[in-house]
Amino acid sequence: MSAEPRLDFDTRCCVVGGGPAGVMLSLLLARTGVDVTLLESHHDFDRDFRGDTIHASTLEVLDQIGLAAPLHELPHVKAPAFRFTSPTRVQTLAVFARLPTRFNYVMIMPQSRFLEFLAGEAKKHPGFRLLMGAHAHQILTKGDVVEGVVYRSPEGEGQIRAPLTVATDGRFSQLRKLSGLTPVSQSGIMEVLWLRLPRKASDPGEEAGLSLGPGHIAAVLGRPQEWQIGYVMGEGGFQRLKTAGIETLQKSIAVSVPWLADRVSLISDWRGLNVLSVEANRLPRWHRPGLLLIGDAAHVMLPVGGVGINCAIADAVEAANVLTGPLRDGQVSETHLAEVQRRREKVTRLIQAFQAIMQRRIVGALESGRQFQPPLPLRVILHIPVLRVLPARLIGFGVRRVRLAEAGAVSAR
Repeated sequence: MSAEPRLDFDTRCCVVGGGPAGVMLSLLLARTGVDVTLLESHHDFDRDFRGDTIHASTLEVLDQIGLAAPLHELPHVKAPAFRFTSPTRVQTLAVFARLPTRFNYVMIMPQSRFLEFLAGEAKKHPGFRLLMGAHAHQILTKGDVVEGVVYRSPEGEGQIRAPLTVATDGRFSQLRKLSGLTPVSQSGIMEVLWLRLPRKASDPGEEAGLSLGPGHIAAVLGRPQEWQIGYVMGEGGFQRLKTAGIETLQKSIAVSVPWLADRVSLISDWRGLNVLSVEANRLPRWHRPGLLLIGDAAHVMLPVGGVGINCAIADAVEAANVLTGPLRDGQVSETHLAEVQRRREKVTRLIQAFQAIMQRRIVGALESGRQFQPPLPLRVILHIPVLRVLPARLIGFGVRRVRLAEAGAVSAR
């Protein structure tokens, strides 16, 4: 008879959620000898994510641990700049070639492939355990202290006990609900309809940008074989678009991105299109004893600037910087968890404030039928040569550049 699968585990750190923050944190901890168990509710990473951009700050961290080069061996596209394109002009928002790094571009790679890469590297370390199809539905507590989670998987129900549980389960975080922590709204709602169209050899070489038309905005990201299009709307925009009909979407994209007009007929119905409705929010407190929340579980970012993945991975890096030593020593305290929030909260506040300003301008332009214009301070920056590097730095590195404090690893066996 085959042995029953083991469903209960003890681990030093239980990470719930296999997105960028969760997988990166698990990898960074595991490679320094910390026992980590990562739970992901889906059965694989092969899903259509929207955040396909990998920024310079992330590539620098991966380079610190010897993983930037193997990541670049996977199929990807490099965006050297980010531009606004309207019917009358092209305006460059950010030129990444000016960044003080050898990763002077934004890498575009399907997020599923990126996560598979990180998880594959984490598996090389003996202290790492990955449970796919494992849904955490209850937290284990002793008094006010979180001591782990109860989860369901295809093999049955199990428990994972850990001195520290980290919630990285996204903007609809189940652990956040279970913990009683409540986020506070920071913006209005944006809706983005994501779709893909085939790429042709004759297409323009611009790999990332916004195409602007009267009442229309389309984010365009290049993949090796296709274009990923984000059609931006205000609250309720998707329902209004569906009422107007698929032809309205086709015509709008053809106006906003004229060189895609020859293939918009491929958008024949609403199946295969994904709508993302996002409202920025933030937890006043990112932790309670035994539990830390990072990434979208702690602060949902708007899609403005495509920096959400940047913020999530920066959270993971700072969490690893603060928690690696205490986890190895078995001495994690709430003071350590508060330090993670302290390091990341001010940066998060600044980015969300800027995103909220941009969101109001974008939605206002869409609802009035005007063509979107960047805020005046940003337009001034773009006209002063010495300041033009600032938008590229913000996109590439965020408000503050993060580095991994402890790059040395315990050898994988």
